[in-house]
Parts: sequence; structure tokens; C-alpha cells
Amino acid sequence: MTLPTTVLGTDGPVVGTQGLGCMGMSEFYGPTDATEALATLDAALDLGVTLFDTADIYGSGKNEELIGPFVRANRDKVVLATKFAIERRADDPMYRGIRNDPAYIRTAVDASLRRLGVDVIDLYYMHRRDPKVPLAESVGAMAELVQAGKVRHLGLSEVTGAELREAHAVHPIAALQSEWSLFSRDVERSAVPVAAELGVAFVPYSPLGRGFLTGAVKSTEQLAEDDFRRTMPRFSGENAVRNAALVEPIQKIAAERGVSAAQVALAWVHQQAEVHGLNVVPIPGTRKRSRLAENVAAATLRLTPQELAELELIAGRVTGDRYADMGFTSAGRE
Repeated sequence: MTLPTTVLGTDGPVVGTQGLGCMGMSEFYGPTDATEALATLDAALDLGVTLFDTADIYGSGKNEELIGPFVRANRDKVVLATKFAIERRADDPMYRGIRNDPAYIRTAVDASLRRLGVDVIDLYYMHRRDPKVPLAESVGAMAELVQAGKVRHLGLSEVTGAELREAHAVHPIAALQSEWSLFSRDVERSAVPVAAELGVAFVPYSPLGRGFLTGAVKSTEQLAEDDFRRTMPRFSGENAVRNAALVEPIQKIAAERGVSAAQVALAWVHQQAEVHGLNVVPIPGTRKRSRLAENVAAATLRLTPQELAELELIAGRVTGDRYADMGFTSAGRE
């Protein structure tokens, strides 16, 4: 199949309508095989995936170093996205601070460029918002990076509609990346409508509910000891039992259509482009070539109005927050 293309923002890069989240290739989801991960990058490009998403926090920079050679070898084909804002500490593995101050931004971009081994980042995101720093200051510093030729386009992650509007007035925002799936739809309150109004593309992360929507994960007991999903309320105790049962209508539709549950869940995300009138580029993360073709095929799978109706109520029945600290998301500022 040929993966369709779309545009990030009104004058941003053209990308395949499905990207690849690279986070799990270095950390967070248990043991990984670097050789297979690198082969997955090549296979994704062969399938028409052109948006590759990383961040400086993933593996404390190791993910940027991992994908750097691939990006450099395919620089004219790859749209590279990375992020700043989440600060870690070597002496405290669980620490997550948020930095949006201009001095930090200038330091962070240079560090990412060095690890990636490139001269310019195609799409540079503010990974999380620190309300204590005026948004105009942060986006203004990011705009200076565009003027300096270090960054081509700007993005935000986990912001509200009002914050997106404020940032876009300082400098055009090409993409908004936030969690959006059949399990997580709080972005539809304000972020999605404002993105549609402003012509900002939406890049849903965790479109498969971190494994829940595929039916592959039903509880934390299945996960490796260092899997960060063990800290997430939705995967814990009774919440996990209840949430796993919500996958039933997805599996029913998948069986009737002869496709996988993952494809149904991804197809739903893709069709939100038409529902809400904006460009949507989900970035499911996978470390294995065996999953790639399946995920990419979902970009052209069409769900019927009846099937969409059957899936409509799932998110409202999910129990447990997305993160243990919901201040880490835009939902706490809505």
C-alpha cells in the first residue's frame, strides 16, 4: 500500500499520515533490541512513514543518539521531531522537572543537535508546559531558534486550546502532540477545536492506549519490572481489570472485519481528521518490524458510522487517570 500524505500546519512539511514514535526503542517499555529497533526505522521509511518522533528525555538522550545515524543517512526523506522541557536527574531516576525558560531552551536544542548529529531539527516541540513561565517567553525563545536556522518548525505538547492560541499568536505552531485515543479524549474539549481553527496539525501519541486497546496488555503483572506503565493508574489493580473489559467492542469489530484490534483503534484516530476537520498524524510506537505493516495499513481502513457509534462510549468508561500526576498533562489546566 501507499501511505497517504498530509501537511503539518499551514506551511509545514509534508509527511505520511502515520508517523513512528521512537521512545520505546530506548526506555520505558522494558527490554529492547537495538538491532531490531534500527531495522524497524528502515522498514518504516520503506512503508512511507516519514515523521520520526523522539525527545531528549527518552533514555536521557540515548534515543536521539540511537536514531541519529538513520536520520543522517536519510536526511532528505525524514522529517525529524524531537522535544525539550522535561528535566531528569542522574541521582534520582524518578525525578521529572519541567523547564520552559529561554536559557534552558537554548541549551537543550544545542544538546539535541549534537546527539542527533544534524544541523537542523525539522519539528521542535515543547514537551510539557510550565505555567510559571510566560508562554510568550518560551515560544519567543523557540522562534529565535527558527531565525537562527537550528529549527524549521515549532510544536507544542499537552497544552490547552487557550495555550495553543496564545502560542500561535507569537509564532506559527505546526503541530500539537498530545495523547488521543479511544481511551483518552480529553483533548477534544478545547485543544482539538482550536487546532482545527488555526490550521495546526494534531499528532496523537499513545494512540493504542499504551497496549490496552490492542488487547495485549491487561494488567501490570504482564509488564517488565522497569516498565513505566506500572506507575500509571489505568494499569493498576481493579482499574486494569475494568479497562481491559472495554476493549470488547474493538475486538468485535476487528473480528467482523478480519483485521486486528490495533488496526481498528488506529483507524478510529485517523478518522478523527474528518470528524474534527484537521490534519491528524498518529505516532504509534513499535520496536518490531512485524507490527509496522499492520499499523500502517490502518491509515486506509475505514470504519462505518455504525462501527464508530459502537466505539463512541469507551473513553467515558475508562477508570484511572492517564498519569499518576495529572499536572503533567493539559487536562489539569482545562
